[in-house]
Amino acid sequence: MDLLDTLTAKGLRGETPTREEALAVLATTDDELLDVVAAAGRVRRRWFGRRVKLNYLVNLKSGLCPEDCSYCSQRLGSKAEILKYTWLKPGEAAEAAKAGVSGGAKRVCLVASGRGPTDRDIDRVTDTVAAIREADPAVEVCACLGLLSDNQAERLKAAGVDAYNHNLNTSEGTYGDIATTHTYADRVDTVQKAHGAGLSACSGLIAGMGESDGDLVDVVLALRELGSDSVPVNFLIPFEGTPLAKEWNLTPQRCLRILAMVRFVNPDTEVRIAGGREVHLRSLQPLGLHVANSIFLGDYLTSEGQAGQADLDMIRDAGFEVEGMGEGTLPRHRADIAAAVTAGSGGGCGTAAAGAAAGAAGGCGTGGGCGPCGGHDHGAVEDAAAGTPAVGAPVTAGGGDEVRTDLVRVRRRGAGTELAPNA
Repeated sequence: MDLLDTLTAKGLRGETPTREEALAVLATTDDELLDVVAAAGRVRRRWFGRRVKLNYLVNLKSGLCPEDCSYCSQRLGSKAEILKYTWLKPGEAAEAAKAGVSGGAKRVCLVASGRGPTDRDIDRVTDTVAAIREADPAVEVCACLGLLSDNQAERLKAAGVDAYNHNLNTSEGTYGDIATTHTYADRVDTVQKAHGAGLSACSGLIAGMGESDGDLVDVVLALRELGSDSVPVNFLIPFEGTPLAKEWNLTPQRCLRILAMVRFVNPDTEVRIAGGREVHLRSLQPLGLHVANSIFLGDYLTSEGQAGQADLDMIRDAGFEVEGMGEGTLPRHRADIAAAVTAGSGGGCGTAAAGAAAGAAGGCGTGGGCGPCGGHDHGAVEDAAAGTPAVGAPVTAGGGDEVRTDLVRVRRRGAGTELAPNA
C-alpha cells in the first residue's frame, strides 16, 4: 500500500503524518490489518528495538471522587461495586510496589482518586516515594493525583517523582461530553505545570467511548504537538453503574488499528497499552506488542488485569524482552531534549518532543489514574485467585465480536486488600 509505505518512511525518520494519513489508518480493512501492524512494527523497532517496558500501578486511594468523568468507576454518583479506601500508608504502598518491581516493572505509577491533591496529600506522596526509593533507588516513579495547584509539581519533583500522568482522554471538541466538573483546558494546565517543574509528561487517551475517528486522530495529534513522552492508550471497559456502561464499541482489530495510528503519529514516543488490553485485544494481545513498547503488569486501578506471569510469558513467546532497570526508554535524541528541559527547569526527567512548545497536555486524572478503572456487569463468576466473586459483562462488542466475560473482573487483589497483588 502506498499509504503504509509513506507512513513507514515518515516514521523511520521520526516525522508526523498528516491528519488525513492518520485517518486512513483507522479506515483500513481487516484484510489489510497484518500489513498495518507490520508497517507500525518497523517504526517501533527503529526507535525501541524489541524491548517492552513494564509499568505497575499502585492505587493509593480508591473511589470517593467528586468529579463526574463518565468513563470512571470512581466518579461522583458511581454505583460500580469497586473497592473504596482512603490513603494507603507509605509502608503499604511500598510493599505493593515491591510486588511489581520483583515482576520486572521499572516504573511504579502512584495513583489517587480525587479532583486534585491537597498540600497534605503531597506530603503523603512524598513519604511514599521515600519508602519506595529506600527499597529500590533505581525504580522510576510516576504520580497521578489529578489537577495540580501552583508549586505542587515542584514539590513532587523534589520528592523524587520522575513523571506525572494526566490524560487528555479525548478531543477538545468532545471533552464536554464526558466530563463537566473540569475542562480540557484544566488538564492542559496541569501537565504544563508538571512539565515546567521538570517532570516527564505521561498523557494519553481512552478509546471506545463513542468517539469518531476524527476525535481519536485529533487527540493523538494534540499529544504529539504538546510533547508527551509516554502515551498510554486505554480501551474503555464499561462499568455498570456509570454513564458509559453500554458503550461496547471495540473489536481486537479496531484496537490494533488505533495502536498503529498512535505509533505512526508518535514514532519515537513510548506508546503504552493500558487499561482494557485483556478485554478488547484478547487473543491478539501479542500483536499489540509489535506496535506498542510498553504495558502495565498485572492489575489496574479497580479491575483485575491478566496474571503477571502470563504477561511475562506473552512477551517472551512473542520474541520480545523486558526492558531493564538501567536501560533508557526514549531514543537518544528524545532523551537529549528531555535533559535540556530538565536543565532549564531545575531537574527532572524532562519532556517534550522535538520542536514542541514548552508545555504538555494531559490529564489522567481527576478521578482517574494511569489507566481506566476497568469494568463489570451483572452475572458473577468465581475468582479462584482471590476467593471472591468477580463480575462479568455478558454483552456484545461492535462488529458482532463476543466480549470475553471471563476477563472482565472487578479488582479484588492487591493494595487496599489483604490479598497479594497480581504480579
